[in-house]
Order: sequence, then C-alpha cells, then structure tokens
Amino acid sequence: MGTFEAGNIGLKRLPAALAALFFIALMVLSLSCGKGRHRQRTSGAPVIGFSMDSLVVERWKRDIEVFTRSAHDLGAEVVLEVADQDPAVQEQQVRDLIAKDVDVLVIVPNDADKLSAVVAEAKANGIPVLSYDRLVRKAGVDLYISFDNEKVGSLMAEALTRAVPAGGFVIINGAKNDHNAVMLNEGVHKVLDPRIASGKSRLVAEIWPDSWDSDKAASGLEAVIAKDRAIDAVIAGNDMLAEAAIRVLAENRMGKVKVAGQDADLAACQRIAEGSQHATIYKPIDQLALKAAGFAVMLAKGEPIATDSVIDDGSGKVPYIRLEPVLVTKELLKATVIKDGFHQEADVYRNIPED
Repeated sequence: MGTFEAGNIGLKRLPAALAALFFIALMVLSLSCGKGRHRQRTSGAPVIGFSMDSLVVERWKRDIEVFTRSAHDLGAEVVLEVADQDPAVQEQQVRDLIAKDVDVLVIVPNDADKLSAVVAEAKANGIPVLSYDRLVRKAGVDLYISFDNEKVGSLMAEALTRAVPAGGFVIINGAKNDHNAVMLNEGVHKVLDPRIASGKSRLVAEIWPDSWDSDKAASGLEAVIAKDRAIDAVIAGNDMLAEAAIRVLAENRMGKVKVAGQDADLAACQRIAEGSQHATIYKPIDQLALKAAGFAVMLAKGEPIATDSVIDDGSGKVPYIRLEPVLVTKELLKATVIKDGFHQEADVYRNIPED
C-alpha cells in the first residue's frame, strides 16, 4: 500500500466537513490494510517472529532448536530475537519484528506485565500472538501453550514432603515478574499450607528474588541460614536455583537437606543420580516446542485452533494448551528423561562409578 501525502491533493482547499470525511476514510483504509495483510499471504513461507527472554537457562536453547527445526519442517521461517533478560529491550525487539511484517509472533516474556501494549500493536497490525511457556498478561493473546505450572509446584512439594514428613521448608521462588513463578508458588502452597497448619511442616522462609538469578537466590538462602539452620528441605524455582541452593548448603555443612527444582537440566539429573538433589520436574520440551511450532503456523495461516482450557490473563480468558509435567527422582530417571531420550544414560550417570 502506498504512502498518502495529504498536501498533494490540496486538502486546504476542501470544505472542513469534506476534509474531515476524507481523513476518516483514509484512517479506515489504512487500518483495514494493516489488519488484513498478514492473513492474506498466499505464497511463500510463513514467517514466525520469536521473541525470547534469554538463553541463560539451559532448557531455552533446546526450546529454540526444536521449535526452529519443527517450523522449518512445516515450511515456515523463524526470525529470532533474544532480549538478554531486559524487558525494555524485548519490547523494542517485538516492535522490530512487527515492522518486519512477520505473520505470527511467539513470545517468551521477561516481564509478564510489560508487553501488553506492544502485543496490542501486533494485533492491530493483524499479527496473531502465541504466548510460549510464560504468559503475557493483560494482552489477550491468541493462544497460550505451557505446562501446568501449578502442578509443577505441587509435584515438587509432594516429592519433598514424602521425603521429609516433618521438618522445616524454605521456598526459593522464581522471578516476581514471571507469572509462571506465581503459579508454581500457588501449587507449592496448596501442598504445604495444610501441613503447616497441622504442625507437620514449618515454613522457615520464603525468598522472592526479582529475577531468575542464582547469585540472588544464594545470598537469600545464606541470609536465612544465618538466622535459622533448622532447614530440612528447599523448594527451588528451577534447577539453576536448586544448584545455587545446593552449593550454599554444602558450604554450610548442610548437605543432607533435600532439594527439588524443575526443568530436568542435565546437571540436575546428574545431581539426582549422585544424591545431592532429591528431585526435579521434567517438562518434555520437545513436545512443547513441536506443538507450539505447529500452532504458530496455523495462526499464521489464520486456521482455527481448538483448545480444551482457558486461563485468566488478568483482563480476560485466553485459550490455553496445557501440557503435563513429570516428576523425576533417582528411582524415576531411567523411566522418564532417559527413556524419552531427553538425556543419554551415559551422560546422566557420568559421575557414578561403575560396579
């Protein structure tokens, strides 16, 4: 669509009412072109704009690899932007993707509440938005696909309460600005709160760092230990934070404390095999990325997607594809991450001496 220059047609000489009508017509024409151009592409590969918070956590690299490969297999192209945990950078990168005329946006937000305006810009330009793993809040995204994050928290808490029927618990949450961390925390408390009320368990402390940062998690746990060493279990927001907790506990000669995380990172599975980490939660990333790539292509083509659930994003209900997480303990390593090929047996047991 060409650029309209109002001065070239002598608007100053038009009656005021006619000029006003012209501007209204021009605005309607511009908006209709903007809203339709992405869904009307009939040739060429669909272009998926992927906005990723960061690649700090081990799993995100795998997400990108599987998603990109799956999208290519479906005949689509992927344009990736990585914000390095900076919400302002991510907002600008999303705008850049919109300007590149992508057919669909896939977003892993750094801050759940800071992308609603730019998502609205995308939708105004006719670009559907898929929220990947983490929910963009108050944005009315076209689709949210993730694991059941509340269940992730419940599985972690259940595993540790079985291992520690009575004792003191520390919760190291994920970033406050990540809605997944909020849902995970809700799942943890659903299990722990009744036990705390009955006196079976004690909440020693709850740490809420402002980012997924190992150093902040470690310093927070150090501060807790300085005041109260009666800790029997630590629920960490992910395996990276679990690793930080295990290091701090070892330095304080508290190596018997049970620790659980999530993501089933290779290092975490190795720690489980060795006995320094009690549990992790396996979220089959290949399944998530493969499904998300398929749904992204469907959205790019304007095809309808059937979902069996919705989630409240703070301003309304959005369609939700909810996947099931899986508990991993030492006894379950072979039946889960190794059986699925998520990790190789030789890698998981690398540090275990052969009999």
